[in-house]
Amino acid sequence: MRLTIFWERMAEHFGAAYADSFARDHVMTELGGRTVYQALEAGWETKDVWRAVCSAMDVPAHLR
Repeated sequence: MRLTIFWERMAEHFGAAYADSFARDHVMTELGGRTVYQALEAGWETKDVWRAVCSAMDVPAHLR
């Protein structure tokens, strides 16, 4: 998954303003105790980060 697609999906689910805040502030056990930004900076694949967000936040199937 390209990073631009990832951020589009985040904005679609959370809203443009909250997506960034969520990605910076929400520490997720699914990401090894990291935020979205920390996981991406650590080299996690965007598809794996998106799957973790979907799992943790009950993202609707049509957005997955």
